[in-house]
Amino acid sequence: MSNLNPRQQDALNHTQGPLLVLAGAGSGKTSVITQKIAHLIQNCQIPADRITAMTFTNKAAREMKARVQKLLPSEKTRGLTVSTFHQFGLQFLRYELKNTELKSNFSILDADDCKRLLMELMVRDNMSGAESRELVGKAIKMISDWKNDLVAPPDAAQTLEDPEDMMFAHLYGLYERHLRAYNAVDFDDLIVMPVHILRHNKEVRDKWQNRVRYLLVDEYQDTNTAQYELIKLLVGVMARFTVVGDDDQSIYTWRGAKPENMALLKQDFPTLTVVKLEQNYRSTNRILSAANAVIANNAHIFDKALWSDKGHGELIRVITCANDFDESERVAKEILTHRMRHGNTWDRYAVLYRSNFQARALEAQLRQLEIPYKLSGGTSFFARTEIKDVMSYLRIIINPDDDAAFLRVINTPKRGVGSATLEKLGLFAQYCGISLLSACTRTGIKEAVGTKAGHTLMDFGEFIERYTQLLYDNSDPMPLVRQMIEETGYIDYIKEDSKNPQQEKGRLDNIEALYSSISALINRAEDEEDKTIEAVIRKLVLLDMLEQQQEEENTNKVNLMTLHAAKGLEFDFVYIIGCEENLLPHHNSILTDNIEEERRLMYVGITRAKSELTLLLSKQRRSGSDFKAVEPSRFLDELPAEHINYPFHKGGGAKKEDPKKIAENYLANIQAMLAAKKKG
Repeated sequence: MSNLNPRQQDALNHTQGPLLVLAGAGSGKTSVITQKIAHLIQNCQIPADRITAMTFTNKAAREMKARVQKLLPSEKTRGLTVSTFHQFGLQFLRYELKNTELKSNFSILDADDCKRLLMELMVRDNMSGAESRELVGKAIKMISDWKNDLVAPPDAAQTLEDPEDMMFAHLYGLYERHLRAYNAVDFDDLIVMPVHILRHNKEVRDKWQNRVRYLLVDEYQDTNTAQYELIKLLVGVMARFTVVGDDDQSIYTWRGAKPENMALLKQDFPTLTVVKLEQNYRSTNRILSAANAVIANNAHIFDKALWSDKGHGELIRVITCANDFDESERVAKEILTHRMRHGNTWDRYAVLYRSNFQARALEAQLRQLEIPYKLSGGTSFFARTEIKDVMSYLRIIINPDDDAAFLRVINTPKRGVGSATLEKLGLFAQYCGISLLSACTRTGIKEAVGTKAGHTLMDFGEFIERYTQLLYDNSDPMPLVRQMIEETGYIDYIKEDSKNPQQEKGRLDNIEALYSSISALINRAEDEEDKTIEAVIRKLVLLDMLEQQQEEENTNKVNLMTLHAAKGLEFDFVYIIGCEENLLPHHNSILTDNIEEERRLMYVGITRAKSELTLLLSKQRRSGSDFKAVEPSRFLDELPAEHINYPFHKGGGAKKEDPKKIAENYLANIQAMLAAKKKG
């Protein structure tokens, strides 16, 4: 345990009460968390299996655990829990299964599965616009928000102001009922269900509070209501915890994050200690001065100012381009020239933007100049719909208990099996204590779901059983895989479902690529047991995981990503494009008066840069077939003049908001929210 600055050391030493570490960008928060875990084990004699650390991404959890394991011998870290919130929730549900309505083989539905279920329910209940993607999207968002705010289906209607939204409250109840009938949970349930159990079962609550003797939480500003409630229920009155966060980097309110959880900490834990980490180890002082100046226009619960010992550094350049095509060309040529001049690797450069569409013109320019690039946030091969569908057919071949795979394919393509039938099937499977697939061929299925639906389900179950036997018995399973997918009618379904010939070809090519992967794995296998369909499918599932990991690993390519995706990363040379009104800040945020979050997004973008920062804007941006004049972003006027090179800037841009007034309004809102919470 060493190399900590005085404030970091304060955070490490505070172990007896509630602690908030206000960790500015690049302030070494991961070092603090990992060294604190080691300190708790080594010096405070807290067993590793009584310490839990939670974060939001698998990558962050892996990195944190790896760092701790470098600090201590393996026997000291045995039993340590370092996981995402949702992994913790899943582990909790498995431990406390008897306190749920779930069976041991419960499924976790992904976003596509949930969307499909909601669409079926909307069609069944003749809800207007059931075919509308926008309406289904709204339903998903509202149900997720209700869950994350711990609002149960019976109470959902009371939260609504628009009578037209009442259908969503009704849909929420139907959706929950069907999830339980399918012996399934969605992603939000992994937090909400543990909270419910801990709230209402004192015995379980006491057990887990004893089990989690010390809790550490990373990226605390991104927690939603349910996650914060989980934290409170796990720490109890002892309140032995450290949460690490930065309210200036709260950029996820659109997906439920509650930056006001910072204020709630002071309310719920009056003895809270706050340690500020303000020394930045990443950026030059010009970059930090720019970041501090911009974010100073937001109201703050806790004030802080980043500083660095890395010197002044280069001026921040602001470049005005004629249009968005000129902007893309300028960035591409700037990177090419800069790299040639300094002999850098490509991966030291990043181009950040507010919206994904901005990458299109940029990609074209980079390809033209033969500059290698990596586009973050693209759809992985295994995440494509047709691949997930075919893989689901193969998954239930090797695991008949995979209810999630069953639910994905039972009506893909359409077999006339509606949500009402699936609910009855789910209840029948629960009664028999078997999987959904096994229930299809169980005696009594026709009585349970009706004669017609029973015939359809029996045919499907027998179809899967037949191919399971054939594939397991055949030394060359590949032709059978093709035959099975053809026989399902899936290929015809792709042809009918595709919007144009190009999309059809792309989807069919993807399926062919999957077949090729299966063949390659069979041909490369040295042992006979590795040539079985079961072994091959399990390897493909692993390949999916590896692919996801690979995407996270650095490669020697220019990084292209949204400002949201860039959070937590750093690059030597950063270009932020589209610094214009209605883009950054975004048009929707201007309409909803949510400028503060957009400013935090700008702050995140600025603080990604280590050595050099370049901001670009256009005078005109393409709108359809025409060009439309655009205004410079108000955030450019908030930059300190002494630290920027902004040719032809006349000043006096967008009127600045009064920080004092913003702060007063913000604190008034917080007080009102806390008062309402007390009443509730």
